Amino acid sequence: MPLLVFQLQAPLSAWGDTAVGEYRPSHDYPGVSALVGLLGAALGLRREDEAAHATLRDAYGYAVGVQSSGKLLRDYHTAQVPSQASLKKRPHASRHDELAIPRHDLNTILSTRDYRQDAGCLVAVQAGDDSPYSLEALGDALRKPRFILYLGRKACPPGAPLHPQIVDADSANLAFDRYLERLTEAITRLNGTAHVRSLDLPPPVERIAWGHGIDVDLSPDLTVTRKDRPLRRKGWQFGDRTEHVALIRKET
Repeated sequence: MPLLVFQLQAPLSAWGDTAVGEYRPSHDYPGVSALVGLLGAALGLRREDEAAHATLRDAYGYAVGVQSSGKLLRDYHTAQVPSQASLKKRPHASRHDELAIPRHDLNTILSTRDYRQDAGCLVAVQAGDDSPYSLEALGDALRKPRFILYLGRKACPPGAPLHPQIVDADSANLAFDRYLERLTEAITRLNGTAHVRSLDLPPPVERIAWGHGIDVDLSPDLTVTRKDRPLRRKGWQFGDRTEHVALIRKET
């Protein structure tokens, strides 16, 4: 069974959790909404194209292999925003357009935002029977994305190539093992050349989280409900989904 596997590594990442008021928390690994957004950006889908994103949500199964949860970084954030009344009949396709109004019409909003420092994970994608894009097409898009890719927020670009690979395996957990073997071999070869500084070898997967539509040959240690199933982009509405988590017990 083919699966698309890629890595998400960055000095900073932010995987939005349920936000209340001015507090913007971050999960320690991406959920379905983040993965759908990432693949949509790579393919060049517009944010307002809800039907295309819904297809990415429903036609594929996703699993995340957490290598490191990183450390929490909490930021007190201020931002200038115009009122909706100020934007009426004005083009505002960019941040520059939004701020090109008289200063007295700008408001300041305050928020507390969480980030994860030096977190890393692997992602496995399994295609369904009615998937509109092949796994090869998704991998090509991640190598040469149409839009810039971020790990949750614009302040969080990837710190390493996503290195998408098609892996043939009976389950996502086996695909993660084979992907790490390939990646370790590739980095070892690079470290033996004169023009590459010594690169760290990838850490193992500590736990795996998955939902509907992907095969994982593990018994869950925990089953939770996450509100990260994207419904409507305009209203920032998300639905519930069931997620299973299995801890990977290492031999000692």
